[in-house]
Amino acid sequence: MVQDDQEGRFAVVINDEEQYSIWPEGRDVPDGWRGAGFRGSREECLAHVEVVWTDQRPLSVRRAAGQPV
Repeated sequence: MVQDDQEGRFAVVINDEEQYSIWPEGRDVPDGWRGAGFRGSREECLAHVEVVWTDQRPLSVRRAAGQPV
């Protein structure tokens, strides 16, 4: 089991449903996810996600509800 390094560097990642997460730098990003262009400490990445992920519904749900995307 790999333990996350709380003091290490992280990257913000996003999937096709526009859901965000953070991932330790230097590790391969899982299939279905891609870099979102932001890197920093764990706290910096989580703060960035909080600012940019304003609607936590998956993209498919927003589209089904007729919401602008």
